[in-house]
Amino acid sequence: MSNTLQEALPITVRNVTKTYGSVYALNDVSLDVKSGEFLTLLGPSGSGKTTLLMVLAGFTRPDKGSLKFGDDEVIRKPPHLRDVGMTFQNYALFPHMTVAGNVGYPLKLRGASKAEMAERVEKALEMVQLGGFGDRGIEQLSGGQKQRVALARSIVFEPRILLMDEPLSALDKKLRDRMQIELRHLHEQLGMTTVYVTHDQREALTMSDRIAVVNHGRIMQLATPQELYEQPANRFVADFIGDSTFLPVTQEGDRLIAAGITLKTTRKAPDADKLSLMLRPERVTVMEGDTGDANVFDATVTELVYQGESFLLYAKLTDGTEVAVRGAIRDDTFRTLPAPGAAVKLGITPADTVIIEDGDA
Repeated sequence: MSNTLQEALPITVRNVTKTYGSVYALNDVSLDVKSGEFLTLLGPSGSGKTTLLMVLAGFTRPDKGSLKFGDDEVIRKPPHLRDVGMTFQNYALFPHMTVAGNVGYPLKLRGASKAEMAERVEKALEMVQLGGFGDRGIEQLSGGQKQRVALARSIVFEPRILLMDEPLSALDKKLRDRMQIELRHLHEQLGMTTVYVTHDQREALTMSDRIAVVNHGRIMQLATPQELYEQPANRFVADFIGDSTFLPVTQEGDRLIAAGITLKTTRKAPDADKLSLMLRPERVTVMEGDTGDANVFDATVTELVYQGESFLLYAKLTDGTEVAVRGAIRDDTFRTLPAPGAAVKLGITPADTVIIEDGDA
């Protein structure tokens, strides 16, 4: 198969709305996907992410809006004329066909010759590390192998756009983690514009160039994985991407106050009526000795959990808020940590002191 990077198409979504009765599955969504980009639609069940993917695929017709692949308006085009590759959560393989028959099916629909089909099917199988599997029956494959066959089928005709609907959700964790890296490498090799749907935030962070966080049929934030994690647009995004504790922040002139202390931060606070301090467990430290310029909160340890390579410590602030602290375990670190009931000082540096808008949008 050739590298399709030069042929990859950008996707332009404008003001797309889809309702089911009085419920908005998509609410005036606009989105730009760059040519050759790996973009993930991330959100909880019922957020609208799969509906948006089905609109891109042509299986769902929106009530209004525009959808362009490159310069071509495709909102009214049926799925088979959009020339996109698609992989599904349940694989959607034909059980009566061999592996080669399944992979070659899109080529058969396009009138490819037997010789061309054989060559391109084997190349596609080699790309997904299933070279030589063409004669096997689907029932002879493991779950991971079935997923690879489904992926080979979606790329065998070299589409310029690839759509993926939670393709790894049926796999066990170890295989899912390995497939995430393989899919990322395959995307880098092929270069096709890819839109990927998942509810797994770690999967999205691992694989994506950018992530669109979706909730209530709207895009809450569109950014790189690092931007989403480090500077979420609002509390919903912060809570969905990683673990956090939130402390209400009050403003007194130029001062920002949380849990009774004036915060020092190197980051600009958003211009919003309601603010919160976001505390990521791995950014909070149990302080000993000189606290430097850290923001320091008095607390009492409530629980200490051993997690193999790391520990999780829970401590209650003076206002009753419980804060989590996560750290790596090295040598005898765990044994020297304060026990439940101990008074501690929890610190967070000004660089890690992130103030966010306390709301969904």
